[in-house]
This record gives sequence, C-alpha cells and structure tokens, in this order.
Amino acid sequence: MKRFALAVICCALATSALAAPKPCEELKAEIEAKIQASGVTSYTLEIVTNDEVHDQNMVVGSCENGTRKIIYQKNDR
Repeated sequence: MKRFALAVICCALATSALAAPKPCEELKAEIEAKIQASGVTSYTLEIVTNDEVHDQNMVVGSCENGTRKIIYQKNDR
C-alpha cells in the first residue's frame, strides 16, 4: 500500500512539473523558430495581455498562467 501511495504522489508531482507555465519570452522564441523554419520571412509576433486580443484566430500561444497571449500577424510586402 505504501508503494502505491508513493507511486501516486510521484505521478502527481511529475504531471505538475510537465504542466509548468513557460515564460512568455521563451515561448515566443520557440514559436519564432518554428515560423522561420517554415520559410515565413515577414511576420510579427507580439506578447499582449488577454484584454488586448481582438481576434482569437491570431493567438498562437498562451503564457504566464494564461494571463498573456502571443499573437501572430503575417506582414504583406
């Protein structure tokens, strides 16, 4: 029984560690790397508060426990 309880506690701790929120700048850098790998050259990524989001289709990431969003906009040449 003690082993089972220990296993449950370890799983709970591991799950919370995996779900830890990322800092916005770190997440933005990861998204930017993926966009550049896709060959997109003219774009804007911006970190904004939830209140500043006007179009949910532009949101490509959420950070700081969901209090901020990263929005993407492709710039036309």
